[in-house]
Amino acid sequence: MAYDNLLVVLAVAAGVPLLLATVPRLPLPGAILEILAGIVLGPAVLHVVEADAAVELLSVVGLGFLLFLAGLEIDIQQLRGPRARLIGTGVLVSALLAASVGELLHLAGLVENPLLIGTALMATALGLLVPILRDSGAIDRPVGQLTIGGASAGEVGAVVVLSLLFSERSSGGGSKVLLLFALVGIAALIVAASVRLGRWTWLTATLDRLADTSAQIRIRLAMVLVVGLSAMAMHLGFEAILGAFVAGAVLRLVDPDAERSHPRFHIKLAGLGHGFLVPVFFVASGIQFNLGALFEDAGTVLRVPLFLAALLLVRGAPALLYRAAGLSWLEVLASGLLQATSLPVVVAAVTIGLELDAIRPDNAAALVAAGLLSVVVFPLLALPLLRRARHEPDG
Repeated sequence: MAYDNLLVVLAVAAGVPLLLATVPRLPLPGAILEILAGIVLGPAVLHVVEADAAVELLSVVGLGFLLFLAGLEIDIQQLRGPRARLIGTGVLVSALLAASVGELLHLAGLVENPLLIGTALMATALGLLVPILRDSGAIDRPVGQLTIGGASAGEVGAVVVLSLLFSERSSGGGSKVLLLFALVGIAALIVAASVRLGRWTWLTATLDRLADTSAQIRIRLAMVLVVGLSAMAMHLGFEAILGAFVAGAVLRLVDPDAERSHPRFHIKLAGLGHGFLVPVFFVASGIQFNLGALFEDAGTVLRVPLFLAALLLVRGAPALLYRAAGLSWLEVLASGLLQATSLPVVVAAVTIGLELDAIRPDNAAALVAAGLLSVVVFPLLALPLLRRARHEPDG
């Protein structure tokens, strides 16, 4: 197996952060540049690189790891307590809006599968959202906590629905729900067993001793968890991404304070994911992006702002409920914009939809393009609102 294509992909992955460091005012997340670089260097434009077996394999692993890291960001504390009702109501409203928008687009003859489109519109790019809120100083404020809670619930819902309704290993709806409960039960058993084992002093001492040696035991155990639950999800008839997502949530439940108690462990996981596997997924997504289908006719191009508006409606409108928690109108607007920021699950939904012939290539390209724009435009609009809200609260 030749590594020429993989070499180009990894060179792009290394070059993007260097470019961003050289031009710090460039208002683009790294993921966007990685996808754009893949489009330019791929068959759509220069045809310097293509997605061969090595690139595709690492891309699949990268997608799984991206969802694992997203699951790791899920803070259960944000999904319970006094804010839980607001967050739950917001997700329910989001689901109803997603179903309605998908059906309207289907009736208008613009999309083939309203459920797939609705599912893609429900998710928020949680992994991109957390750094934005942290850097803006809003992560510990009510606006940050409600936004992360709503984003977490939306991400969970989208991944679960995507795995329930769209899988090459699909079975009956009723049995799928039972199998989902089986997967959740397995995850709960892993959490319970891990918590109990964590009370064994000799075991925790051994893990601590091996954690920073060549054994890197915590990383190895995390990889067993990711691959094991991904394999289990596939055996139960779901997509592997559901298992990877659940693995992240399991790890967060086992050690909710790991970022403080084991900071080096989280740094290593982020290094493995964002330093290697995740960029391969984004660059490969650009390589496989059907640019020709996007510009095939004017109607397809016009669907990009339509899908972008749909994202803002489905994920942004429920933020109006946060006004009841005391947020100012500026914070409500900022939260709505940030919750409408979506890309990874959109790409995953499109990838699965294309495999199942549930979406046309032109709609797939338009939906991914809308996701790309949401990651660029919505945070740029939201950050000034957060800054103004901090200094000039709008009661």
